[in-house]
Parts: sequence; C-alpha cells; structure tokens
Amino acid sequence: MKLVQERRTEMDGQPIIAFTLANDHGMEVTCLNYGCIITSILVPDKNGKYENVVLAFDDFSSYLTNRPYLGAVIGRVAGRIKNSCFELNGKTYRLYANENGNHLHGGEKGFHHVIWQAAGFSKKEEVGVRFSHRSVDGEEGYPGNVDVQVTYTLNNENELIISYQAISDQDTPFTLTNHTYFNLSGNVKKDILQHELKMKSDRFLPLDHDFIPTGEIKDVTGTPFDLRQGKKLREAIESTDPQIRLVGQGYDHPFILNAHHDEEIVLFDRESGRTLVVETDEVGVVVYTGNQIPHGLPSRKYLGICLETQALPDAVHHPHFPSCILQAGQLYSSTTKYTFRVSY
Repeated sequence: MKLVQERRTEMDGQPIIAFTLANDHGMEVTCLNYGCIITSILVPDKNGKYENVVLAFDDFSSYLTNRPYLGAVIGRVAGRIKNSCFELNGKTYRLYANENGNHLHGGEKGFHHVIWQAAGFSKKEEVGVRFSHRSVDGEEGYPGNVDVQVTYTLNNENELIISYQAISDQDTPFTLTNHTYFNLSGNVKKDILQHELKMKSDRFLPLDHDFIPTGEIKDVTGTPFDLRQGKKLREAIESTDPQIRLVGQGYDHPFILNAHHDEEIVLFDRESGRTLVVETDEVGVVVYTGNQIPHGLPSRKYLGICLETQALPDAVHHPHFPSCILQAGQLYSSTTKYTFRVSY
C-alpha cells in the first residue's frame, strides 16, 4: 500500500494537497483536500490496461466554480430543497437559493468549495485519507454547528470505501453524498450510452418541472426506471417517457433501494470488461446521466454517470419520506463502498 501527498497550489493562504492512494494491485485513487474531490480512479480493463474511470477537470481553477460538482462531497444536504426553505421545531429557515429559487447541493459555498483539514493514513491492508470540517451555525441558512468527517479508504480488494460521520449541536437537515461521474470505458474514450445499469429497486420518485420530487412514490414496473434485470443506458435515455424527457432525456431521479450492502447497484461496460459495484446503507440513490452538463469539461452530454447514495431529496417537505433530520448530539454515520472488478 502507498500514500503520496503532493502540493498542487495555494488558496486563501492554505495549500491544496492531492492525495494519491495506491494498493498492491496497481489501483490508484487521487483526491484533493478541496471539496474532498476525487480527480482520478485508475483501474484495469480486461486487457490489464489501467485508465481513469472518473471525469475530472484538467486544471484546478475549474474546480473553483465546478458547476457539474465533479468528484466532490456534497453537503449539508445533497439534492434540491424546494423554495429554499424548511420548517423545523416551529421555526422557518431560509436557505441560499442557487437554482431557480430552490436550494441545490448545499448552496453557494457548499462542502464542495471547502478546504478540508486532511490527514493521510497507511496500514498493511489499506490506505486512506481522513477529511474534517466544521460547518458553522447559520452557514447557507442552516441551523447548528456541525463537525463533519469524511474518510476515503482503499484496500487490496479494489474497494474504495467512503465513510461519513457528523455531529451537530442543533437539529438540522443533513445528508451527504459523493458526486463522482463514472465512465468505465477509461480515459473518457466513449460516452456511457453502452454502459449497463442493474439496480435492486422497485420504486422511484417522479419529479416536477424543477427536478424536485412531487411526493409520489411510483412502482418501476413497465417504466424505463425498471433496472432490476439490468438495462443499457441508451435504452432508457432514448425513451419517450415524460419523466425521461423532463430532465433533458436521461435520468436525474431518486430510486429507493430494496437492499443494502448486497451488490444493489451494478454498472458494467462490456467493451472494457470493467464493472463497478456500489453498496450503501443509504435509503436511496440519485442516478444522474449527465443530461445537463454545462460547457467546459466535460463539454457534452452522457460522458459520465453519477450514483449519488443519499437520503431522498427534499425530504424536509415530505413527511412520508424517511427523515433527513440530524438530531442534536446524534451521530450521523453513513458508508458507501465502490468495488471495481473485471470480466474477461
């Protein structure tokens, strides 16, 4: 196992550090202390060729805006909150509105724009980096001081494990995710339309015109959202289903998972032979196929797919959704594991 730290640049008088984690089989993960951004995951294809299977910018300055949220940790609340407000304990809180009057991915200066405290660690069978940050009371409109820790661990099973922990001194909405875009073709040689996605999920959440859940929980049967037997992304993206059309001809939808830590999400690229298995203890996953990626890099649609494990978006407005409220003094703990395999 190997851990390498490299100073990339400086921001606000603080160094921006790239941490590269390498296991004994040649798999490597590179991440920054800025936004906990994952910039590279090198894994082999069926011919043994190691290539990057995530989208990244070529220069650090692009991450200062990072409109697609490439590779970053998202918080305090992943996803959208309708009308940028919520009620909690009899009080109305108003959040920063950064998308059509709504609150998206933690606001203007969410966790993806934070320079995190970071410390690497190395053991016999695993290597990693532990990030920490205090989100202060009133930040982006949220109540409470929240101490957050995010840990990336790489082991010799070609598993990248992301563990999230947090504790707040006031009740507050809280759900984190990682916004990495995967493309298993390697080095973005192709788009993701030929990737196959299989998922243990019977239900998904339809969206309104602002891409926010309507509150309905719908059975996937007979829809492009039925991924239980696996489906090529092209098949779904080319569907005439109104929900597919609504979000720019693709997925940008929350799915409720039937299983946890049981190979519940599997992404496969037949040509490269690469498979990604995502396992989590979160209630759901937002699947986003890059339908609305703005200009820059990547510069066209469908170059990557996000598998955002998290609480259900806008849960603060839907009492029948599992709660996303972190109670004061309660430990928030969540783990998502990404396992890379090869089929020959």
